[in-house]
Amino acid sequence: MHGENTLRRKMKTNILKRNCARYTAPQEAQAKGIYPYYKPIESEQSTVVKIKGKDVLMFGSNSYLGLANDPRLKEAAIEAIKKYGTSCSGSRFLNGTLDIHVALEEKLAALVGKEAAVCFSTGFQVNLGVVSALCGRNDYLLLDSLDHASIIEGSRLSFGKVWKYNHNDMDSLEAKLKLCTPDSVKLIVADGIFSMEGDIVPLPEMVALAEQYDADIMIDDAHALGVLGHQGRGTADHFGLTDKVDLIMGTFSKSFGSLGGFIASDFETINYLKHNARSLIFSASMPPSNVASVSKAIDIMLEEPERIQHLWDLSNYARKQFKERGFDTGKSETPIIPLFVRSSEKAFWLCNRLLDDGVFVTPVIAPAVPENDVLIRFALMATHTFEQVDEALDKITKAFKEAQIID
Repeated sequence: MHGENTLRRKMKTNILKRNCARYTAPQEAQAKGIYPYYKPIESEQSTVVKIKGKDVLMFGSNSYLGLANDPRLKEAAIEAIKKYGTSCSGSRFLNGTLDIHVALEEKLAALVGKEAAVCFSTGFQVNLGVVSALCGRNDYLLLDSLDHASIIEGSRLSFGKVWKYNHNDMDSLEAKLKLCTPDSVKLIVADGIFSMEGDIVPLPEMVALAEQYDADIMIDDAHALGVLGHQGRGTADHFGLTDKVDLIMGTFSKSFGSLGGFIASDFETINYLKHNARSLIFSASMPPSNVASVSKAIDIMLEEPERIQHLWDLSNYARKQFKERGFDTGKSETPIIPLFVRSSEKAFWLCNRLLDDGVFVTPVIAPAVPENDVLIRFALMATHTFEQVDEALDKITKAFKEAQIID
Protein backbone atom coordinates (compact mmCIF):
# COMPACT_ATOMS: atom_id res chain seq x y z
CA MET A 1 0.00 0.00 0.00
CA HIS A 2 2.80 2.39 0.92
CA GLY A 3 4.51 1.65 -2.40
CA GLU A 4 1.29 2.35 -4.33
CA ASN A 5 0.84 5.73 -2.58
CA THR A 6 4.41 6.71 -3.37
CA LEU A 7 3.90 5.74 -7.02
CA ARG A 8 0.69 7.80 -7.21
CA ARG A 9 2.46 10.85 -5.73
CA LYS A 10 5.25 10.52 -8.27
CA MET A 11 2.77 10.19 -11.13
CA LYS A 12 0.93 13.33 -10.01
CA THR A 13 4.16 15.29 -9.76
CA ASN A 14 5.24 14.06 -13.18
CA ILE A 15 1.96 15.18 -14.74
CA LEU A 16 2.41 18.69 -13.36
CA LYS A 17 6.02 18.80 -14.49
CA ARG A 18 5.12 17.56 -17.98
CA ASN A 19 2.43 20.21 -18.30
CA CYS A 20 4.92 22.93 -17.36
CA ALA A 21 7.59 21.45 -19.62
CA ARG A 22 5.31 21.87 -22.65
CA TYR A 23 5.78 25.63 -22.35
CA THR A 24 8.95 26.19 -24.35
CA ALA A 25 8.51 29.68 -25.85
CA PRO A 26 11.22 31.27 -23.64
CA GLN A 27 13.72 28.53 -24.46
CA GLU A 28 13.01 28.92 -28.17
CA ALA A 29 13.64 32.68 -28.00
CA GLN A 30 16.81 32.08 -25.98
CA ALA A 31 18.04 29.61 -28.58
CA LYS A 32 17.60 32.29 -31.26
CA GLY A 33 19.43 34.82 -29.08
CA ILE A 34 16.45 37.19 -28.94
CA TYR A 35 15.00 36.56 -25.46
CA PRO A 36 14.26 40.08 -24.10
CA TYR A 37 13.06 39.57 -20.51
CA TYR A 38 14.51 39.55 -16.99
CA LYS A 39 17.54 41.69 -17.84
CA PRO A 40 19.31 42.38 -14.52
CA ILE A 41 19.88 46.11 -13.91
CA GLU A 42 22.86 46.88 -11.71
CA SER A 43 22.01 50.48 -10.79
CA GLU A 44 19.19 52.77 -9.71
CA GLN A 45 16.19 53.43 -11.98
CA SER A 46 17.36 56.58 -13.77
CA THR A 47 17.61 57.89 -17.32
CA VAL A 48 20.84 55.89 -17.60
CA VAL A 49 21.10 52.42 -16.05
CA LYS A 50 23.91 49.92 -15.92
CA ILE A 51 23.49 46.47 -17.49
CA LYS A 52 26.42 44.05 -17.57
CA GLY A 53 28.65 46.94 -16.54
CA LYS A 54 27.55 49.08 -19.50
CA ASP A 55 25.65 52.39 -19.40
CA VAL A 56 22.32 52.16 -21.23
CA LEU A 57 19.72 54.85 -21.90
CA MET A 58 16.49 53.86 -20.11
CA PHE A 59 13.32 54.33 -22.16
CA GLY A 60 11.46 51.38 -20.68
CA SER A 61 10.61 52.74 -17.24
CA ASN A 62 7.28 53.88 -15.75
CA SER A 63 8.99 56.46 -13.53
CA TYR A 64 7.30 59.29 -15.43
CA LEU A 65 8.36 62.04 -13.01
CA GLY A 66 11.85 60.60 -12.59
CA LEU A 67 11.46 60.29 -8.82
CA ALA A 68 12.42 56.64 -8.30
CA ASN A 69 16.02 57.65 -7.51
CA ASP A 70 15.32 61.08 -6.00
CA PRO A 71 17.41 61.59 -2.84
CA ARG A 72 14.44 63.16 -1.04
CA LEU A 73 12.40 59.98 -1.44
CA LYS A 74 15.36 57.89 -0.28
CA GLU A 75 15.75 60.03 2.84
CA ALA A 76 12.03 59.84 3.62
CA ALA A 77 12.16 56.05 3.31
CA ILE A 78 15.21 55.80 5.54
CA GLU A 79 13.64 57.96 8.26
CA ALA A 80 10.47 55.87 8.17
CA ILE A 81 12.49 52.66 8.60
CA LYS A 82 14.31 54.19 11.55
CA LYS A 83 11.01 55.00 13.26
CA TYR A 84 8.71 52.12 12.20
CA GLY A 85 11.02 49.32 11.06
CA THR A 86 11.00 47.46 7.75
CA SER A 87 7.57 45.81 7.92
CA CYS A 88 4.15 46.14 9.52
CA SER A 89 4.09 42.34 9.92
CA GLY A 90 0.40 42.04 9.23
CA SER A 91 -2.58 43.28 7.23
CA ARG A 92 -4.14 46.73 7.36
CA PHE A 93 -7.26 45.06 8.77
CA LEU A 94 -5.48 43.89 11.93
CA ASN A 95 -2.11 45.16 13.12
CA GLY A 96 -0.75 46.74 9.93
CA THR A 97 -2.24 50.24 10.02
CA LEU A 98 0.21 52.99 10.97
CA ASP A 99 -0.53 56.66 11.49
CA ILE A 100 1.36 57.40 8.29
CA HIS A 101 -0.98 55.09 6.32
CA VAL A 102 -3.93 57.16 7.49
CA ALA A 103 -2.16 60.44 6.72
CA LEU A 104 -1.25 59.24 3.22
CA GLU A 105 -4.84 58.19 2.53
CA GLU A 106 -6.10 61.62 3.53
CA LYS A 107 -3.50 63.23 1.25
CA LEU A 108 -4.48 60.97 -1.67
CA ALA A 109 -8.20 61.65 -1.26
CA ALA A 110 -7.53 65.39 -1.34
CA LEU A 111 -5.20 64.97 -4.34
CA VAL A 112 -7.84 63.32 -6.53
CA GLY A 113 -10.83 65.19 -5.11
CA LYS A 114 -12.61 62.38 -3.27
CA GLU A 115 -13.95 61.97 0.26
CA ALA A 116 -11.78 59.01 1.26
CA ALA A 117 -9.11 56.60 0.09
CA VAL A 118 -7.53 53.33 1.19
CA CYS A 119 -4.06 52.00 0.31
CA PHE A 120 -3.25 48.47 -0.86
CA SER A 121 0.15 46.77 -1.05
CA THR A 122 0.29 46.95 -4.87
CA GLY A 123 -1.72 48.48 -7.67
CA PHE A 124 -2.55 45.01 -8.97
CA GLN A 125 -4.12 44.18 -5.63
CA VAL A 126 -6.24 47.33 -5.76
CA ASN A 127 -7.94 46.27 -8.97
CA LEU A 128 -8.10 42.66 -7.89
CA GLY A 129 -9.88 43.56 -4.65
CA VAL A 130 -12.05 46.45 -5.78
CA VAL A 131 -13.35 45.01 -9.04
CA SER A 132 -14.14 41.64 -7.48
CA ALA A 133 -15.89 43.14 -4.44
CA LEU A 134 -18.30 45.63 -5.98
CA CYS A 135 -20.53 43.53 -8.24
CA GLY A 136 -22.88 40.72 -7.20
CA ARG A 137 -24.53 37.97 -9.23
CA ASN A 138 -27.12 40.22 -10.83
CA ASP A 139 -24.71 43.09 -11.54
CA TYR A 140 -22.54 44.02 -14.52
CA LEU A 141 -18.88 44.84 -15.12
CA LEU A 142 -18.22 46.63 -18.40
CA LEU A 143 -14.55 46.59 -19.34
CA ASP A 144 -12.55 48.16 -22.14
CA SER A 145 -11.03 45.39 -24.28
CA LEU A 146 -7.55 46.80 -23.56
CA ASP A 147 -7.95 47.22 -19.79
CA HIS A 148 -4.97 46.25 -17.64
CA ALA A 149 -4.56 42.59 -16.69
CA SER A 150 -5.27 43.37 -13.02
CA ILE A 151 -8.76 44.58 -13.96
CA ILE A 152 -9.35 41.43 -15.98
CA GLU A 153 -8.21 39.24 -13.09
CA GLY A 154 -10.46 41.15 -10.68
CA SER A 155 -13.41 40.59 -13.00
CA ARG A 156 -12.72 36.84 -13.03
CA LEU A 157 -13.14 36.78 -9.26
CA SER A 158 -16.37 38.78 -9.40
CA PHE A 159 -19.81 37.18 -9.28
CA GLY A 160 -21.09 39.81 -11.71
CA LYS A 161 -21.61 39.43 -15.45
CA VAL A 162 -18.52 40.61 -17.35
CA TRP A 163 -18.87 42.29 -20.74
CA LYS A 164 -16.08 43.82 -22.79
CA TYR A 165 -16.60 46.69 -25.20
CA ASN A 166 -14.29 47.64 -28.07
CA HIS A 167 -11.35 49.80 -27.10
CA ASN A 168 -12.39 53.41 -26.47
CA ASP A 169 -15.51 52.78 -28.59
CA MET A 170 -18.44 54.47 -26.86
CA ASP A 171 -20.96 53.07 -29.35
CA SER A 172 -19.79 49.60 -28.36
CA LEU A 173 -20.10 50.52 -24.68
CA GLU A 174 -23.62 51.84 -25.17
CA ALA A 175 -24.65 48.64 -26.92
CA LYS A 176 -23.55 46.69 -23.83
CA LEU A 177 -25.26 49.11 -21.44
CA LYS A 178 -28.56 48.66 -23.30
CA LEU A 179 -28.46 44.96 -22.48
CA CYS A 180 -28.08 45.49 -18.72
CA THR A 181 -30.97 45.15 -16.30
CA PRO A 182 -31.88 48.75 -15.36
CA ASP A 183 -31.95 48.28 -11.57
CA SER A 184 -28.62 46.41 -11.36
CA VAL A 185 -25.18 47.77 -10.59
CA LYS A 186 -23.39 48.66 -13.84
CA LEU A 187 -19.71 49.42 -13.22
CA ILE A 188 -17.66 50.70 -16.15
CA VAL A 189 -13.93 50.15 -15.56
CA ALA A 190 -11.32 51.69 -17.84
CA ASP A 191 -7.72 52.84 -17.83
CA GLY A 192 -7.21 56.60 -17.83
CA ILE A 193 -4.08 56.32 -19.96
CA PHE A 194 -3.76 52.92 -21.61
CA SER A 195 -0.40 51.61 -20.56
CA MET A 196 0.77 50.13 -23.87
CA GLU A 197 -0.95 52.28 -26.49
CA GLY A 198 -0.53 55.65 -24.72
CA ASP A 199 -4.01 56.91 -25.62
CA ILE A 200 -6.54 58.45 -23.21
CA VAL A 201 -10.02 57.26 -22.30
CA PRO A 202 -12.80 59.43 -23.87
CA LEU A 203 -14.13 60.30 -20.44
CA PRO A 204 -16.69 63.00 -21.37
CA GLU A 205 -18.56 60.60 -23.66
CA MET A 206 -18.30 57.82 -21.06
CA VAL A 207 -19.74 60.08 -18.37
CA ALA A 208 -22.67 60.99 -20.60
CA LEU A 209 -23.46 57.29 -21.13
CA ALA A 210 -23.08 56.53 -17.43
CA GLU A 211 -25.61 59.23 -16.58
CA GLN A 212 -28.02 58.05 -19.27
CA TYR A 213 -27.92 54.40 -18.17
CA ASP A 214 -27.43 54.92 -14.42
CA ALA A 215 -23.96 53.35 -14.42
CA ASP A 216 -20.90 53.99 -12.25
CA ILE A 217 -17.37 54.69 -13.48
CA MET A 218 -14.03 53.49 -12.13
CA ILE A 219 -10.89 54.93 -13.72
CA ASP A 220 -7.51 53.22 -13.37
CA ASP A 221 -5.07 56.13 -13.19
CA ALA A 222 -1.93 54.03 -12.75
CA HIS A 223 -0.28 55.74 -15.74
CA ALA A 224 -2.14 59.06 -15.53
CA LEU A 225 -1.26 60.31 -12.04
CA GLY A 226 1.69 62.66 -12.38
CA VAL A 227 1.00 62.99 -16.10
CA LEU A 228 -2.55 64.26 -16.70
CA GLY A 229 -4.54 66.97 -14.97
CA HIS A 230 -3.66 70.07 -12.96
CA GLN A 231 -0.47 69.28 -11.00
CA GLY A 232 -0.71 65.66 -12.17
CA ARG A 233 -4.01 64.90 -10.43
CA GLY A 234 -5.16 62.45 -13.10
CA THR A 235 -7.66 61.78 -15.85
CA ALA A 236 -10.85 63.01 -14.18
CA ASP A 237 -9.18 66.31 -13.29
CA HIS A 238 -7.80 66.58 -16.84
CA PHE A 239 -11.36 66.58 -18.19
CA GLY A 240 -12.87 68.55 -15.30
CA LEU A 241 -15.05 65.57 -14.41
CA THR A 242 -13.83 64.56 -10.95
CA ASP A 243 -17.35 64.68 -9.50
CA LYS A 244 -18.64 62.43 -12.30
CA VAL A 245 -16.14 59.61 -11.74
CA ASP A 246 -17.18 57.35 -8.86
CA LEU A 247 -13.90 55.58 -8.15
CA ILE A 248 -10.32 56.65 -8.92
CA MET A 249 -7.54 54.09 -8.65
CA GLY A 250 -3.83 54.78 -8.71
CA THR A 251 -0.49 53.09 -8.21
CA PHE A 252 2.71 54.23 -6.51
CA SER A 253 5.20 52.36 -8.71
CA LYS A 254 5.01 54.80 -11.62
CA SER A 255 5.14 58.56 -11.08
CA PHE A 256 5.48 58.23 -7.31
CA GLY A 257 8.63 56.12 -7.43
CA SER A 258 7.63 53.54 -4.82
CA LEU A 259 5.32 50.52 -4.48
CA GLY A 260 1.64 50.16 -3.60
CA GLY A 261 -1.69 51.50 -4.74
CA PHE A 262 -4.95 53.08 -3.65
CA ILE A 263 -8.63 53.50 -4.42
CA ALA A 264 -10.47 56.76 -3.72
CA SER A 265 -14.23 57.32 -3.63
CA ASP A 266 -17.00 58.44 -1.28
CA PHE A 267 -16.93 57.48 2.40
CA GLU A 268 -19.52 54.73 2.06
CA THR A 269 -17.78 52.96 -0.82
CA ILE A 270 -14.36 53.10 0.85
CA ASN A 271 -15.84 51.81 4.10
CA TYR A 272 -17.37 48.88 2.22
CA LEU A 273 -14.11 48.07 0.44
CA LYS A 274 -12.06 48.28 3.65
CA HIS A 275 -14.18 45.42 5.01
CA ASN A 276 -14.81 43.39 1.84
CA ALA A 277 -11.84 43.67 -0.56
CA ARG A 278 -10.05 40.40 0.08
CA SER A 279 -6.73 41.46 -1.47
CA LEU A 280 -6.62 44.22 1.15
CA ILE A 281 -7.83 42.27 4.17
CA PHE A 282 -5.66 39.21 3.56
CA SER A 283 -2.44 40.90 2.38
CA ALA A 284 0.40 42.39 4.36
CA SER A 285 0.36 46.16 4.68
CA MET A 286 2.51 48.59 2.68
CA PRO A 287 5.90 48.86 4.45
CA PRO A 288 6.63 52.18 6.20
CA SER A 289 9.41 53.07 3.73
CA ASN A 290 6.99 52.88 0.81
CA VAL A 291 4.35 54.97 2.58
CA ALA A 292 6.83 57.71 3.42
CA SER A 293 8.38 57.82 -0.05
CA VAL A 294 4.96 58.09 -1.73
CA SER A 295 3.99 60.96 0.54
CA LYS A 296 7.21 62.79 -0.29
CA ALA A 297 6.72 62.15 -4.03
CA ILE A 298 3.29 63.78 -3.92
CA ASP A 299 4.78 66.83 -2.19
CA ILE A 300 7.48 67.13 -4.86
CA MET A 301 4.97 66.74 -7.69
CA LEU A 302 2.80 69.54 -6.32
CA GLU A 303 5.78 71.81 -5.59
CA GLU A 304 7.61 71.28 -8.90
CA PRO A 305 5.11 71.61 -11.78
CA GLU A 306 8.04 72.15 -14.14
CA ARG A 307 8.64 68.39 -14.01
CA ILE A 308 5.31 67.64 -15.66
CA GLN A 309 5.79 70.44 -18.20
CA HIS A 310 9.19 69.10 -19.22
CA LEU A 311 7.76 65.61 -19.50
CA TRP A 312 5.14 66.88 -21.93
CA ASP A 313 7.67 68.92 -23.90
CA LEU A 314 9.79 65.79 -24.33
CA SER A 315 6.79 63.64 -25.21
CA ASN A 316 5.43 65.97 -27.88
CA TYR A 317 8.91 66.36 -29.38
CA ALA A 318 9.63 62.62 -29.46
CA ARG A 319 6.23 61.73 -30.91
CA LYS A 320 6.60 64.32 -33.68
CA GLN A 321 10.08 63.06 -34.52
CA PHE A 322 8.97 59.43 -34.66
CA LYS A 323 6.07 60.28 -36.99
CA GLU A 324 8.29 62.34 -39.28
CA ARG A 325 10.68 59.38 -39.55
CA GLY A 326 7.90 57.05 -40.66
CA PHE A 327 7.07 55.22 -37.40
CA ASP A 328 3.54 54.08 -36.66
CA THR A 329 2.80 55.48 -33.19
CA GLY A 330 -0.93 54.69 -33.21
CA LYS A 331 -3.17 57.04 -31.26
CA SER A 332 -0.69 57.86 -28.52
CA GLU A 333 -0.98 61.33 -27.00
CA THR A 334 1.03 60.84 -23.79
CA PRO A 335 4.61 60.03 -22.64
CA ILE A 336 3.91 56.41 -23.61
CA ILE A 337 4.75 56.10 -27.32
CA PRO A 338 4.08 52.74 -29.02
CA LEU A 339 6.26 51.91 -32.01
CA PHE A 340 4.24 49.28 -33.86
CA VAL A 341 6.22 46.32 -35.18
CA ARG A 342 3.42 43.72 -35.59
CA SER A 343 5.80 40.80 -35.23
CA SER A 344 6.84 39.26 -31.92
CA GLU A 345 10.10 37.92 -33.28
CA LYS A 346 11.04 41.31 -34.76
CA ALA A 347 10.11 43.04 -31.51
CA PHE A 348 12.38 40.67 -29.56
CA TRP A 349 15.21 41.16 -32.04
CA LEU A 350 14.85 44.94 -31.93
CA CYS A 351 14.96 45.12 -28.13
CA ASN A 352 18.15 43.07 -28.00
CA ARG A 353 19.69 44.97 -30.92
CA LEU A 354 18.94 48.29 -29.23
CA LEU A 355 20.22 47.12 -25.87
CA ASP A 356 23.51 46.23 -27.55
CA ASP A 357 23.49 49.78 -28.95
CA GLY A 358 22.84 51.33 -25.55
CA VAL A 359 19.04 51.87 -25.53
CA PHE A 360 16.64 50.01 -23.23
CA VAL A 361 13.08 49.63 -24.58
CA THR A 362 10.53 46.90 -24.00
CA PRO A 363 8.55 44.58 -26.30
CA VAL A 364 4.79 44.28 -25.89
CA ILE A 365 3.28 41.12 -27.35
CA ALA A 366 0.04 39.13 -27.00
CA PRO A 367 -1.85 38.83 -24.72
CA ALA A 368 -0.86 42.32 -23.50
CA VAL A 369 -1.92 43.55 -26.96
CA PRO A 370 -3.72 41.83 -29.85
CA GLU A 371 -1.53 39.57 -32.01
CA ASN A 372 -1.39 42.06 -34.88
CA ASP A 373 -0.56 45.03 -32.60
CA VAL A 374 2.85 43.91 -31.31
CA LEU A 375 4.90 46.97 -30.46
CA ILE A 376 8.01 48.43 -28.89
CA ARG A 377 7.08 50.60 -25.91
CA PHE A 378 9.03 53.86 -25.67
CA ALA A 379 8.36 55.69 -22.39
CA LEU A 380 9.68 59.05 -21.25
CA MET A 381 10.66 60.44 -17.86
CA ALA A 382 10.73 64.06 -16.72
CA THR A 383 14.44 63.66 -16.03
CA HIS A 384 15.34 62.78 -19.63
CA THR A 385 17.11 65.44 -21.68
CA PHE A 386 16.43 66.34 -25.29
CA GLU A 387 19.96 65.15 -26.10
CA GLN A 388 19.15 61.70 -24.68
CA VAL A 389 15.93 61.58 -26.68
CA ASP A 390 17.78 62.52 -29.88
CA GLU A 391 20.37 59.79 -29.30
CA ALA A 392 17.62 57.21 -28.76
CA LEU A 393 15.70 58.41 -31.81
CA ASP A 394 18.72 57.96 -34.06
CA LYS A 395 19.55 54.49 -32.74
CA ILE A 396 15.93 53.29 -32.87
CA THR A 397 15.55 54.63 -36.41
CA LYS A 398 18.66 52.75 -37.48
CA ALA A 399 17.46 49.49 -35.91
CA PHE A 400 13.96 49.75 -37.41
CA LYS A 401 15.49 50.29 -40.84
CA GLU A 402 17.66 47.20 -40.35
CA ALA A 403 14.51 45.26 -39.48
CA GLN A 404 12.81 46.69 -42.62
CA ILE A 405 9.93 48.15 -40.63
CA ILE A 406 10.49 51.71 -41.88
CA ASP A 407 12.20 52.91 -45.05
